Amino acid sequence: MALRRLSVGVLTLRRLQSECFQPARTLAASAAARRQCEALVYHRHGDPVDVIQLERINLSQPGDNDVRIKMLAAPINPSDINMMQGTYAILPDLPAVGGNEGVGQVLETGSKVTNLKPGDWVIPSDTGLGTWRMEAVGNMNDFIKVPNTIPLPCAATLSVNPCTAYRMLCDFESLKPGDTVIQNAANSGVGQAVIQIAKAMGLKTINVIRDRPNVQQLSDILKAKGADYVITEGALRKPEMKELFKNIPRPRLALNGVSGKTVTDMLRHLEKGATVVTYGGMAKQPVTIPVSTLIFKDVKIRGFWVTQWKKDHGHGLLQEMISHLCDFIQAGKLKEPVCTEVQFQDYQVALEAATTPFISSKQILIM
Repeated sequence: MALRRLSVGVLTLRRLQSECFQPARTLAASAAARRQCEALVYHRHGDPVDVIQLERINLSQPGDNDVRIKMLAAPINPSDINMMQGTYAILPDLPAVGGNEGVGQVLETGSKVTNLKPGDWVIPSDTGLGTWRMEAVGNMNDFIKVPNTIPLPCAATLSVNPCTAYRMLCDFESLKPGDTVIQNAANSGVGQAVIQIAKAMGLKTINVIRDRPNVQQLSDILKAKGADYVITEGALRKPEMKELFKNIPRPRLALNGVSGKTVTDMLRHLEKGATVVTYGGMAKQPVTIPVSTLIFKDVKIRGFWVTQWKKDHGHGLLQEMISHLCDFIQAGKLKEPVCTEVQFQDYQVALEAATTPFISSKQILIM
């Protein structure tokens, strides 16, 4: 009888142990699941619509200096497309997660992280994070804190185009209120940022767009953002352009995101000693500079790549610039580009739109 009671007692103890350890196993499985997330991954270069796939990827465990973030929104930029095509200046190792820009919310911080806390909004400090994902883990210095009171699309599109526009307006010519800037690709993300930041600085802008069916509609959109003049590439070549400079001075700064013939056309209208800054080549054509422009106008030809600027100037100056741009946003002087918000799972729709000519709306993936 005593042996039977002991046997029952052992069985009961084992059952209790099994029941007690079950939640621990569930928690362990749940933790393992949390170390994975959905992401848009490409294993080879090619047409983005063909090569990108929705997959589950592993997340590393945050270390003492790391943060874990939940991505909130991420745009599709031309450089993202070029990376997937394999034509960009820097290419990540494959397989890679798409996207270099976006905004996330801090979920967890390591024990030595002092500059960020759960709930903060952050943007990547450099390219290569792979922002088309639901979660990410990285070193605290891989992120810049931004106010969570600014509009989500503004935060998502802050770290590339507005930074490019700001640096080009500030670093190449000592511009003062009343001076003129001319740019092509005026309807691009950079172009729209140039219009608004230049307006905040008291500068006049001449904004060149490609000839297209909806010229007037696009012109109205850009003027609503602060553009002083919007002209087509065709109008840039006409004698009537001389009339424009009876009202404003000739440009001391020209910004080129297209390249090809439009740059040669812009050169004709520059002030002596002006600077041309090239940051893109959407036309996939070379920049041709007439000899007379170099000799008789002494025009300076420069290039700019915001990724290199970030590497050269470090975290502190980047944070200072982001803070200044956020001040513009909170003052209502800098708004998000014309954009279309697309749910993360509908990424193929966004990619198709982002690779369609004459689509001026930036596609933003919403997580």
